[in-house]
Amino acid sequence: MIQEQTVIREMHLEDLEQVILIEHEIFIFPWTLGNFRDSIKAGYACRALTRKENDTLMGYGVMMMGVDEAHLLTLGIGSVWQKQGCGAYLLQYFIELAGNGGARSVLLDVRVSNTNAAKLYQRLGFEQIAIRKEYYPAMCGKEDALVMRRAL
Repeated sequence: MIQEQTVIREMHLEDLEQVILIEHEIFIFPWTLGNFRDSIKAGYACRALTRKENDTLMGYGVMMMGVDEAHLLTLGIGSVWQKQGCGAYLLQYFIELAGNGGARSVLLDVRVSNTNAAKLYQRLGFEQIAIRKEYYPAMCGKEDALVMRRAL
């Protein structure tokens, strides 16, 4: 079970080299080092998913808390760790963190083409509430984003 083998902990500036390696491995248009650094410094909920035995970084996420809603800004799992329940485990953690922080809902955006992620979000109770036209950069222009929401 993934929970027995991993730890979810605060993301530190020292983690960012590994975070950026995963980010570039799994995203065509990755966040920058500055995006992650700014998120940590702003006090966003920045978390790292690591192996218990050796603190190997497996994945990460960043969530911004608002007054009564949270917005999951990014979530990534290294390709070697995908399809093992890591994404669902980390997403469930963020959902619980948002609820414990007083949020009544969690919002996120996902590329229309990222059907695997959208299916995961739906499985965990997210519903599509809107489409952001031409929200993400794409190889040939822009790509729409699905806006998804989960009530808590």
